[in-house]
Order: sequence, then C-alpha cells, then structure tokens
Amino acid sequence: MIDKTSPIPIYYQLEQQIKTMIENKEWMPGDLLPSEREFSEKYQISRMTVRQAINNLVQMGLLDRKQGRGTFVSDLKIEKRGLTSFSEDMLERGMTPSSELLDFKVIPATAAIAQDLRIKEADPVYEIKRIRLADGVPMALETNYISADLVPGITEDLLNQSIYQFIQEKLNLSITHASQSIEASVVDSMEAEYLQIPKGAPTLFIQRIAMLENNVPLETVKSLYRADRYKFMIDLKR
Repeated sequence: MIDKTSPIPIYYQLEQQIKTMIENKEWMPGDLLPSEREFSEKYQISRMTVRQAINNLVQMGLLDRKQGRGTFVSDLKIEKRGLTSFSEDMLERGMTPSSELLDFKVIPATAAIAQDLRIKEADPVYEIKRIRLADGVPMALETNYISADLVPGITEDLLNQSIYQFIQEKLNLSITHASQSIEASVVDSMEAEYLQIPKGAPTLFIQRIAMLENNVPLETVKSLYRADRYKFMIDLKR
C-alpha cells in the first residue's frame, strides 16, 4: 500500500508497486491497467500523482499508452547478449525469425565502408537491406555491408537464413568478436512504416563491425532496433 508518511515520494511508491506486480506476473504483457481515476480512488491520491508514475513507467518501456484505449503492460523486451546473429537470438528465445528483403545489390565501397572493412574504396561489397522480424513482428531495420571478395556466393535465397551460419558452416570462417556503438534515435516516416511504430518513436541505432579470427573485418552493419521490444545487456568486468 501507499505510505503517505514516508519520505519516499508517493508517485515513486506507486511506480514501484506497479513494477512489482508486472515482475510477479500479476499483470501480463497486453493487460489493461486500471484508469488514473481508479488508481486515485484506490490509494486516495491525486490523479496528477498517478499520471506521473504512469508516465515514468511508459518512458521506461514497461507500459504502453494507447490513445483512446488506455494504458497496457508492454510486450516483453528481447534481451541481446553476446555476439550472435538476429536469427540465433530469436531461435534461442523460441521465436521464429524471418526477414523481409528491401534491397540486395553489389555496390562499390564508399570511403567509410572501405575503412570499416579494410578494403579499397570502390571494391565490390554486398549491400543488404532487410526488415528483421520475430514471429512476424518487425524488430529491426538492418543494412549490412560485406566484402564480395571475402564472402562470395551470397544470393537472395541465402538471405532467408542466417548469414552467420552460412559463413561459419559453408565457408569455414570463424566470427570471433565485434566492436559496437549504441545511440538513441527516432524514426522518420518511412522507417516508422517499416517497423510498424509511430513516426518519431524511440529506437536504438546500432553500428557494428564483426571480425573474423584472423582480425579481418567480416561486415559492417547499421541497424535500427525498436526500443519498445529490444534491450541490450552488457556484462562489465573489472
């Protein structure tokens, strides 16, 4: 219950109670929460206080406010750990990965791509643009660049499966490590349409360079992940 004599702000107490109920599975993803009025009457607190707690949880991604319908428990976020492909991530979680190919072609490497892949400018590279889906739901908008000389034989049919699996099993190349940056971003109208989220919705902009065991760059990737469905976990050691 809410302790009005506590020095802990009332909105924060309510916020923590809602979080606990979600963590204890008393409210499941997709469940409709009580209205602000119902919370206010139950705990004898102001609707402004309720609104502040709800807003904070919406910003955290735990709740999802839908215009004219109410506030719902958000779908569970998929945690990303380690150097794995999108397909491997989804299969590990019991979900079915798939891709919608937007564009696939061989282009001359730009100066930036050539630098990332340690090849010469204008050398041929595959440019692969895809929507990555899990159980049919768009999760990410991804653009890969791979040296065509290093990884020959990529076809449109191959892009329906894991490229990492093809590289490791068919070409006997071992992917060992990567460098990665993560930034907050928002989507424009076209990106929003691809990801089925509102224009201006928050996303995670990921840039990654994956390396082979001989320290040769395999690919450089730029991805937009839905912030409401994905979170990245990083283990730090000292």
